[in-house]
Amino acid sequence: MSEPDHSKYVVKDLISAKAIAARIEAMANEIESIFADSQQLVVVGLLRGSFMFISDLVRELNLPVEVDFIETSSYGDSMESSREVRILKDLRGEIKNKDVLVVEDIVDTGHTLQHVIKLLNSREPARLVVCALLDKPARREVDVQADLVGFEIPDEFVVGYGIDYAQRNRNLPYIGTVKFLDD
Repeated sequence: MSEPDHSKYVVKDLISAKAIAARIEAMANEIESIFADSQQLVVVGLLRGSFMFISDLVRELNLPVEVDFIETSSYGDSMESSREVRILKDLRGEIKNKDVLVVEDIVDTGHTLQHVIKLLNSREPARLVVCALLDKPARREVDVQADLVGFEIPDEFVVGYGIDYAQRNRNLPYIGTVKFLDD
């Protein structure tokens, strides 16, 4: 039996650009409350999917922030996580004794986030808080969760607002679900 052709699909709206913007503004207020006393907040974005989210989020923060990135891989061009998390790019700066906000695009199986939290905690930050735009709890395989969540979504494959399928659809200003077309 041959593999299905996943090159033909449509994207159906799930979360509008307007709803994303409003939620990011609210999340920024929550983050400001959490880190109101912070002297040195390092915002760590998980690349590549979080690049739009982190950009919009840090512009809303009225706090002194340093921005750094970690790039991980567990999907490749597949729709399924390999569950093997690889660090492709590590932080450039030190986080020891600094407050850290991890910004993730989507918490799915939880393997990537669990790996990143363990790695960053080993570097002894003063505080570590996780913020995720999307949470898909129906897919969770490990006991991990974000401290702040933008939207809880159903168990559907999503793209847009930085999130891709085989490196496509990152540029969409909204979050949409992928629906494959029958041949």
